[in-house]
Amino acid sequence: MSVLISGSVAFDTIMVFEGRFREHILAEQTHMLNVAFLAPQMRQEFGGCAANIAYSLRGLGQECTILGALGKDGKDYLSRLMQLGVNTSRILLAEDCYSAQAFITTDLDDNQITAFHPGAMDRAEAVGIGELQGTIAIVSPNGKGAMLRHAAECHDRGIPFIFDPGQAMPIFSAEELATFCQRARWVAVNDYEGHLLSEKLGTTIEDLARSVPGGMIVTRGAHGVDVFEDSQSRRIDGIDTLQLFGQSPADPTGCGDAFRSGLLFGLAHGAGLRESACLGNLLGAIKVIHRGGQNHSIDRRELLGHLDNLYPAAARSLGDRLV
Repeated sequence: MSVLISGSVAFDTIMVFEGRFREHILAEQTHMLNVAFLAPQMRQEFGGCAANIAYSLRGLGQECTILGALGKDGKDYLSRLMQLGVNTSRILLAEDCYSAQAFITTDLDDNQITAFHPGAMDRAEAVGIGELQGTIAIVSPNGKGAMLRHAAECHDRGIPFIFDPGQAMPIFSAEELATFCQRARWVAVNDYEGHLLSEKLGTTIEDLARSVPGGMIVTRGAHGVDVFEDSQSRRIDGIDTLQLFGQSPADPTGCGDAFRSGLLFGLAHGAGLRESACLGNLLGAIKVIHRGGQNHSIDRRELLGHLDNLYPAAARSLGDRLV
C-alpha cells in the first residue's frame, strides 16, 4: 500500500526577520516596492514539499514513493531519503544543474516571504509513474510539466489523488487548474491559496468544494482547518501547542506538508476526510514546535494518545493502523 508523492525535493535556506513585515510594507506603495529585512538567524535544511511529506509518512510507517528530481548537489539528500526508507527509484538525478532551492524569510507573526529557484525540479517531467502501484497520490508543487503529467497518469490509472497547487498555482492557466480540480478526488489548499484558486476559476470556495468529488481541505494555520464535504463545511480547531506539548510554535516551515502526510495516511487507510484531516492537524502541530521541515520525530503510540484525547473518532478510525 504505497503513497505516490509528486512534488519538489529541495534545500531550504531559512532566515528569521526579528520584526513584522506588515510594519515595513506599505500597501499604497507596493507598485514601487523596495524593502530589505535584516535576518541575523539563518540555517539550511532539507526541504521540498514531496520530501517533507515523505518524511512524516515514513514516521507513520507508511510506504511512499517520490516522483521528483535532484541536481548535482543532491546525492547526500538522495542517500538520506533512502535511509529513511523512501522509495527513490522515481527521483531523477540531474548532473548539470542544482537542486531546487527555497530562500525563506519568516517574521515574528510566522508570515513568510519565499524566493524559489526550481533548478532540477523542472526536469521532473521526465519521471513517470511507470509500473508503480499506488493506493493514493498527491500532486503537490513540482515542475509544471511534472504536475500535468502525474495528474494525467493518476487519472488514467484510476489512482485517486489530492491536488495541492500551493506556490505553483501562478504557473497554471485557469483552464489547467480547472482540469486538475476535475481529475482530482480531493483538493487541499491554505486559506490564501483557496481564495486565489476560486478567484482564478471564477467561483467561490464553497462552490468549488461542491464540485470536487471527495471534498476540499482549507488549512488556516493556528486557526485550524475547514473541511468541505457533502455540501457542508466543518471547522477543526487549531491546536494550542503550549497547552498540549508545553512548547510554543518555533517555525511554520513544512507545517502544511506535515498536515498533508496525516491527510494522506488517513485516506490511504480508509478513514474519512474529516478524520484524516484531524490526524493532519496533529502532525502539523508536532512539526511547528520544531525548526525545519524534517527535524521532528513521530512516536506513534504517543501520537495515538494525543489523537484519542483530541479527536476520538479519528483515533477509533485509525488506531489499529498507527500501532
